[in-house]
Amino acid sequence: MRVTPTEQLLARVPLFANLPAQEIRKLAATLTLRQVPDGAVIVREGDTGQHFYIVRQGELQVIKSLGTSDERLVNRRHPGEFVGEMSLFNPDGKRTASLRAQGNAEIWEMTRAEFDALLTRAPRLAYEMVRVLSNRLTDAHNNAMADLIAKNRSLEQKNIELANAYNELQAAQAQIIEKEKLERELQLAAEIQLSILPRALPHLKNFHFGAQIAPARQVGGDLYDFIPLSADALAIVIGDVSDKGVPAAIFMAQTHALIRAQARQNRSPRETLERVNQYLLEMNAAGLFVTVLYGILDRVTREFQYARAGHELPRLRLADGSVQTPPLREGAPLGIFDFVLLDEETITLAPGATMLLLTDGVTEAFNAAREQFGAERLATFMRRAEHSNMQTLCDQLLAQIAEFRGAAPVHDDITMVAVHAD
Repeated sequence: MRVTPTEQLLARVPLFANLPAQEIRKLAATLTLRQVPDGAVIVREGDTGQHFYIVRQGELQVIKSLGTSDERLVNRRHPGEFVGEMSLFNPDGKRTASLRAQGNAEIWEMTRAEFDALLTRAPRLAYEMVRVLSNRLTDAHNNAMADLIAKNRSLEQKNIELANAYNELQAAQAQIIEKEKLERELQLAAEIQLSILPRALPHLKNFHFGAQIAPARQVGGDLYDFIPLSADALAIVIGDVSDKGVPAAIFMAQTHALIRAQARQNRSPRETLERVNQYLLEMNAAGLFVTVLYGILDRVTREFQYARAGHELPRLRLADGSVQTPPLREGAPLGIFDFVLLDEETITLAPGATMLLLTDGVTEAFNAAREQFGAERLATFMRRAEHSNMQTLCDQLLAQIAEFRGAAPVHDDITMVAVHAD
C-alpha cells in the first residue's frame, strides 16, 4: 500500500513513532490540518478544551496571562511536538495556557473523542505522553526557579503553580492508569463472553452449519447457540439484547444460560421461551429485554419448528436459487411482559435449501451515506453466494457487510447462523 506524504510526516512525529502503519493511516485520514496565520491565538487560557494539537510546521508560543500586565512566554512548541493535552486530562477541561502562532504555522487538530479513541486503541502511547509531560514538568520547575531568582517573585505563589502542575500530571497519570485497567477488564469480559458461545459447529447427518458474531464494542448483546437434544434433534437459538456494552453482555449471559437449561427439558419452543421469559422478569432489574428466535431442527422430518419473540425473520434459499421469508406475524421480546407474544412457524428444509438466521445488525448496517445494507442486498447475496460451505457463507456475508459499511462506524452487533440441507 502506497504511503502518503501525510503518513510519512506523521510517522516522523516522535509521539507516533512506534504506532503501527494502520494506525498512522487512520490518523492521516482523520486528523484535520489547520493553517494558522502569524499572531493568531488558537487557544485561550481558561477556555474549555476540546482539541489536541500536533505542530506540523512553524511555531506555537505557550503564554500565561495573555493580554495582561503579567503576560509571559513560558514555552514554545516546534514541528513534531504536541500541545493542548492538559485540558483533555483535567476534570474541568480548562486550558492552562494560551497558544499563539509565531509566524505562519500549520497544525494537526484532534478532537477529544479522537484523542480518547487513540489512547484506547494504543494505550502504550500514554507512556510516551507521560514521559514528555514529565520532562515538561521538570523544565517548568527549573524555569520557575530561575524566574523566582531573576524577578524576585513570591516563592509561595510559584510553589502553588508548581503544585498545580504536579497535581495535573498526577491526575493525567491516574486517568491513563484507569483507562488501561478498564481496557484489560473489557478484554477479559470479551474473552469470557466468547467462551460461553459454541466452540465448534454441531454435527447432524444431512445438515451443515456455519456461524459468525461480531460485537459492535468489545462485548456485545447478541447470542447464538446449538443445543443437541437427541441423535436426530438439534435446538438452534439466536438472540439480540437491547442496549450494548457490558450491561447487554451480562443480560445476554443470563438469557443464554436460561435457554440452555430449559432446552434440556425437551420442551417445545413455545414452552421454552415462556419459561425463560418468566425467569427474566424475576431478575431483570435493569429494564433490558431480548429478542429471540428458538427452534428445533428434526433430522428425520427435515422440519425446523421455531418460536420467534420479536426477532428478525429467518431467510430461506431454495435449491432453485429463490429466496423466501416466512410471513410476518406478531411477536414481542422477552423480559418485558408477564405474558409472551410469539410467532410460531415450521420451515421444511428440502435438499439443497439454506436457512439463514440473523440479528438486525445485518440488515441495519449503515454506510457513510446513511444507507442500510437492507433486506434486498441480503437476498441478492443469498441468491448469488456459493452454498457448499456454511461457515464460508457466513464469513463472506460478514466481509460484504464490512465492505458496504466502509469507514462508517459500527453501531450494532452482527450475528448470523446458517444451516444447509443435503
